[in-house]
Amino acid sequence: MKIVLIGASGTIGGRIYETLSKKHEVIRASRKGEDVEVDITSTDSIEQMYRSVAGIEAVICAAGGAKFGPFNDLSEEDLYIGIRSKMMGQVNLVRIGQNYVNDGASFTLTTGILAEEPVVGSVGLALVNGAVNSFAIAAALELPRGMRVNVVCPTVVEDSAETYGDIFAGFDPAPMGRVVNAYVRSITGRFTGRVICVY
Repeated sequence: MKIVLIGASGTIGGRIYETLSKKHEVIRASRKGEDVEVDITSTDSIEQMYRSVAGIEAVICAAGGAKFGPFNDLSEEDLYIGIRSKMMGQVNLVRIGQNYVNDGASFTLTTGILAEEPVVGSVGLALVNGAVNSFAIAAALELPRGMRVNVVCPTVVEDSAETYGDIFAGFDPAPMGRVVNAYVRSITGRFTGRVICVY
């Protein structure tokens, strides 16, 4: 399978790449451009990425930023960081990508537990995570040519638990193997419009 993986250099993306590259052709896409360059906050960049890679059978996004901080301190521009990146970046990967990928191709997006279990300071992330979850459920009804879209929605992952442990106090970290398997299920399965929770 020919897979475009956005965010392959990140904590989750790196593990996805390690696993999927053993059996599939995985093209790594990022701002640094390991294989192909893309800035998901730019529709022109997304379009250029798709034009440069033919025969795509699956797209995985494990990228997208958002501002973490107290609600009273967040400006409108702070909120737009996540809206432009994690929300519209992933929406546009699907919206634009449907015109380029193969029949029956799948899109797998990434959100997180803060959509349903927010913590103090997580308004910006909860906002975009919830929006992407709802987007995928709705877009699955309308994608053409047998395409599918799903979301992997993990809690804090084991590899990040030490860094983010104070923020996610009391949360059980998700084993990386379980998280990666959710992406494998999404691209190899036949279901669509599902939010795969790993927590």
